[in-house]
Amino acid sequence: MTYDAILLASFGGPEGPDDVIPFLENVTAGRNIPRERLEVVGQHYFRFGGISPINQQNIALIDELRHELMNRGVNLPIYWGNRNWTPYFTDAIQDMQADGRKNVLAISTSAYSSYSGCRQYRENIAAALGDLGSTNMSISMAHPYSNRLGFRTRSVEVLLDSLQFLVADNHAINAIQVLFTTHSIPTDSALSSGPEPHEAPGEYVRQHVEVMNDIMKMVNISSLLQPPFQLVFQSRSGRPSDPWLEPDINDAIRQLAVEGNTTAVVVVPIGFISDHMEVLWDLDTEAMATAEEANFMYIRVPTPGTDEDFMVALADLVEDALHDGVTRTKPAGLCSGTCCPNPRAELATIPGV
Repeated sequence: MTYDAILLASFGGPEGPDDVIPFLENVTAGRNIPRERLEVVGQHYFRFGGISPINQQNIALIDELRHELMNRGVNLPIYWGNRNWTPYFTDAIQDMQADGRKNVLAISTSAYSSYSGCRQYRENIAAALGDLGSTNMSISMAHPYSNRLGFRTRSVEVLLDSLQFLVADNHAINAIQVLFTTHSIPTDSALSSGPEPHEAPGEYVRQHVEVMNDIMKMVNISSLLQPPFQLVFQSRSGRPSDPWLEPDINDAIRQLAVEGNTTAVVVVPIGFISDHMEVLWDLDTEAMATAEEANFMYIRVPTPGTDEDFMVALADLVEDALHDGVTRTKPAGLCSGTCCPNPRAELATIPGV
């Protein structure tokens, strides 16, 4: 396939205190969330000056990915659009139209299969194209990339360093709990993630378990260290009565304290590609406080960010799309028409490739 541009598709985040509540209103549009609740959540951003780190992280990612692609002789411009804040997808599409782009490859900042992390972006971009009447532009979304080795390399390296540090600090390896964490989603959405037939636990959980197990295998091969580990979840929202994926990371830490066999926890945020607000607040603030209450040593492994191996993985994703599947490592069946269905209504999407 011939592409003439790349679009980084992301969530968006406020750039200052005046942006925080309008941004959260965009995120929760249609859910009838009281303003009082938005102001409570807004405090997470106000603690950091009302600025989300995700925007600068995306800019840095674009710069590094462009550099990696140029080193391979792939000179494609990279644009950036968001679901919930400027630059919106409409902004990015207008910029691409002005530059004469016709065939665009989109890459999501979510590495896994789910409605909110993949298909919803395809819906958002399709809606933006429709709003602008952009009939002369084609945009396709690259498939999820959690199966790429470069996505997990940094986690392996830092987790190994963390375990060796804790053992040297007289923590027994069996007393170190590794918590692999990702964003909780509704259990119905988890079950319907991935292509049909939708079999429990769903592709979203299955992909995370695969990443978790692969990281631990690589750590064990490198060091023979094999601490206990588990997959936990964070950042749930919605009505408390609605079932979401569990256990929450804070509940998991409290349970470890009750069991009495743990002295340290190492948190590996495999669900995220950068240290954005849900990492800085939910992990570096709330989960750390919970661990301190339990008298646990707490270490949080960084996300891939602009790690060189991760940039190689994303560049490989682009080249696979350019070569139209000749070297493709796309998991079979993903990004089909029935993949990760909208739980409320079927909407038009851009294609997945």
